[in-house]
Amino acid sequence: MHPSTHFTHAICRTPPASAVRGLRAVDTGAPDIALLRADHEAYVAALRATGARVEVLAPAEDFPDSLFVEDTALCLPQGAVILTPGAPSRRGEAELMAPVLERFYGEVTPLPRGHVEGGDVLVTGREILAGLSARTDRAGVLALAEIVSGWGYTLRAAETPPDVLHFKTACSLLAPETLLATRQLAATGCLAGYEVLEVPAGEEAAANAIRFNDAVILPAGFPRTAEMLDKAGYTVAEIGNEQAAKLDGGMSCLSLRFSPPAG
Repeated sequence: MHPSTHFTHAICRTPPASAVRGLRAVDTGAPDIALLRADHEAYVAALRATGARVEVLAPAEDFPDSLFVEDTALCLPQGAVILTPGAPSRRGEAELMAPVLERFYGEVTPLPRGHVEGGDVLVTGREILAGLSARTDRAGVLALAEIVSGWGYTLRAAETPPDVLHFKTACSLLAPETLLATRQLAATGCLAGYEVLEVPAGEEAAANAIRFNDAVILPAGFPRTAEMLDKAGYTVAEIGNEQAAKLDGGMSCLSLRFSPPAG
């Protein structure tokens, strides 16, 4: 089992009622909070079904986007980094997450400068890829590289396509050396050297999946991607994401996945 795909813990946060005011690149209407919470419960159940310990935090009503906990931190076996989201309205979310992670790590490392959101950070079996985007800047990526280098990681910056919110909107890890990605991102060359499974045309939103222990958790409604993954030998769990998608959210955004240091 590789630490890039297998985890003992996850942290999620119940969607707040204020999520109707959440950020979105294109306004397709406010999410239905009851449906959003039902999908979130199904997501948590899928994580727990793999045997992991999943902690669900209470809603943070002051932060409409706080269900997307991944953007607040980078959690590695050696330590956790509290990130600084690029969206000003979300920076208080990281402050809320710090004491939660301190319970698992003892202490956490704050990003000293710049901005990074976790949706732009992909940990593979060989390196960390950090996408430069509207939410993650070069100063933040360089600062993050300095921190993780002390833990034995190489971090490489990549360009996120201009019409894509986060790097992981367009890709996800299936195995230490295997990625699921959109054709648009693969064509940039930033994934060279990896085995890449391209999502079928019209199903680009399926690229934001997560490999969590023995399951690939995929947004529902993308049958060709699900079939492709099944034929490739992956166990697929499909979770409704229509409401979170109204807030530009996907499968990776909804959890922090990690294995804290032993002892």
